[in-house]
Amino acid sequence: MRNLPVRTARWSARHPWRAIAGWFVFVALCLGTGIAVGGNPATTEDFRVGEAGRAEQMATEGGLERKPTEHVLIRAESGRSLDHAAARAAARDITDRMERLPEVASVAAPVRSAHGEALRVPVVLKGAELDGKKNVGPLLEQTGKAAAAHPGVVIEETGSPAISKGVNEQRGEDLALSERISLPVTLVTLLVVFGSFVMAGVPLLLALTSIAAALGLSMLASHLLPDPGVGTNLILLIGLAVGVDYTLFYLKREREERARAEGRLSSAALVELAASTAGRAIVVSGLAVIVSTATLYLATDVIFSSLATGTILVVAMAVVSSLTALPALLVTIGRRTERRAARREARGATPRRRRQRPEHGRVFAALLRPAQRRPAATLIVSAVAMAALAVPALGMKLVDPGKDTFSRDIPAMQTYDRLTAAFPELKVEHEVVARAAAERAPEVRRALAGLGRRASADPLFVRDAEPAVRTSPDGRTSVLVLSVPHFANSRPAKDSLRHLRDEHLPATVGRLAGVETAVSGDVARGTDYVEDERDKLPLVIGALLLLTFVMTVIAFRSVVIGLLGVVLNLLSAAAALGALVLVFQGTWAEGLLDFDSMGAIASRVPLFLFVILFGLSMDYQVFVVSRIKEARDTGMPAREAVIAGIGASAKVVTSAAVVMVTVFAGFVALHLTEMKQMGFCLALAVLLDAVVIRLMVLPAALLLLGERAWWRTPRRPAPLPAAVVPVPVGGADGERARTARNVR
Repeated sequence: MRNLPVRTARWSARHPWRAIAGWFVFVALCLGTGIAVGGNPATTEDFRVGEAGRAEQMATEGGLERKPTEHVLIRAESGRSLDHAAARAAARDITDRMERLPEVASVAAPVRSAHGEALRVPVVLKGAELDGKKNVGPLLEQTGKAAAAHPGVVIEETGSPAISKGVNEQRGEDLALSERISLPVTLVTLLVVFGSFVMAGVPLLLALTSIAAALGLSMLASHLLPDPGVGTNLILLIGLAVGVDYTLFYLKREREERARAEGRLSSAALVELAASTAGRAIVVSGLAVIVSTATLYLATDVIFSSLATGTILVVAMAVVSSLTALPALLVTIGRRTERRAARREARGATPRRRRQRPEHGRVFAALLRPAQRRPAATLIVSAVAMAALAVPALGMKLVDPGKDTFSRDIPAMQTYDRLTAAFPELKVEHEVVARAAAERAPEVRRALAGLGRRASADPLFVRDAEPAVRTSPDGRTSVLVLSVPHFANSRPAKDSLRHLRDEHLPATVGRLAGVETAVSGDVARGTDYVEDERDKLPLVIGALLLLTFVMTVIAFRSVVIGLLGVVLNLLSAAAALGALVLVFQGTWAEGLLDFDSMGAIASRVPLFLFVILFGLSMDYQVFVVSRIKEARDTGMPAREAVIAGIGASAKVVTSAAVVMVTVFAGFVALHLTEMKQMGFCLALAVLLDAVVIRLMVLPAALLLLGERAWWRTPRRPAPLPAAVVPVPVGGADGERARTARNVR
């Protein structure tokens, strides 16, 4: 494994066009096969969790599962009274239109609002609940035609299918916007770093092709782990950031070696040198991200599994492209440069010599100076500042995002607000499911009816004199639906679920021996999902910390470095999550970042971000510590190796961080609050990690530890094989040496 990057680079350098063509053929095969086979979308069953999931399973087995339902709202123009005759005519027309559609299972009778100024026509679609967003298009089309045919009233449609369709369309527009922002900024950053369009285009090309390959492979992987529709977003987000970063590290190292060699080594030899250092670091870094992300599978959640699969695939593709296509591209570009230089020399022109720039400029020298001169004070101040930023995370509140949290720029959400204002009983519905022997059906129905009357007397529920109870054809399963006039994420709605589960249900149906009961609905789903995540959190975090420590120890053969890496990763992740709570859990930043605060953090965000941030932090740690260990293995004292290693990696790590921050920050401009939270936290975490952790905390800690940081690590490299001789290609001071293969 240690020699794999070098062997791969050597073959690619000798057969550049085969390597380049092979990579693009591989990408085309991955993408083409994925498109041909198609994805396997997650079903309703894949999302079931806790008691709510058990209730839905019972209802489904009895044929009483929740159906995708749309509501066509008929109302007057704002400020006018409803023309009831026109409204009834419109309702008849809508009913006729909907009943003719093959996607529609049934159309209920029109329902008048309590104030009499609105009508709604419930329309039930065929198929499973999650299929509604795919089948709702024809219904929306007919609603539009009905609206045009009845200008005397306003006709509009909403419901979970229409809202899901609107959210998907908005997400697609947001991703396109993010790409329009991140790609140009990334290209400009790379132009500043390399000063060449060709060299700046290489990282983008490999990142985009890695994303394409990962997208194709993710479609194939969905047949093992169903795709809930969120993996594509993450592949684009992580793929561009990591793909550009890995290529950037490799490119910068090759250019560094080229500048030192001053024409004495061929492009193939330079690529091999870069592979032996940066290439190995890329492999270790990629494995670290993959292993840390794989801990998300321990959550046994369809969404986390999809996120883990997408991240693992795109990181693996970025590593493969950096080890195969990148060396071939560098050799091809380098040979063209060498031919141009040879032609200039043949014409008698003076050879161009690239001015060797210092490894770190004034800015980086200034940032490193506090750690170098006063490491103890720098470590304490920096660590305390990061810890203070992490404090708000202790007050984090979690919520499962639902309709209440979606952007009101979606037309279906605007209609939803008007619908729930006219019909508040549609805001939340609890579903009580009871299952027993078929001969006990009358007894169960009476108990459920009693539960409904008891709930109607509770001010948290909608008053209903005779709650309807549905029973399955086999008589074993019965369902009672109770309405709550509060939004799902509100405190009254959550209190109503607690009253139902802890008081009303045990006092009625719960008294019947041999009757299995459970409660589902929007509030129950969200509550049980958050609880399930909290239960899995210790397992995932524990595995993450252990695997990160083990991988670091194996990579650098130092227990102290492993412990230090875990502590620093914890510090940067905690600080980013604290800032996330500070910004998004309150309301002060709503106008600044254009979002409506949920008063909490989306339940999936903290765990996912914690795992991903550990992986990304490992990226920078591997590249920085690799340079330090490289300097130390040449015989440099520990203190000097820290300064040299961090100084040599500071510019490239910062450039890579700028790319990542740009990509992640682009997601702050999206509409979905959940995506805003992810983008903000990732961008801030990378910035803190690259600047505060890698330029202040890490060097200060290593300088204080000295040789103790490399406990159980050999102080000198192993003897070189006889076939390898040292060839000095370092700077003018001759402090470092490299090895080149003896070509005798």
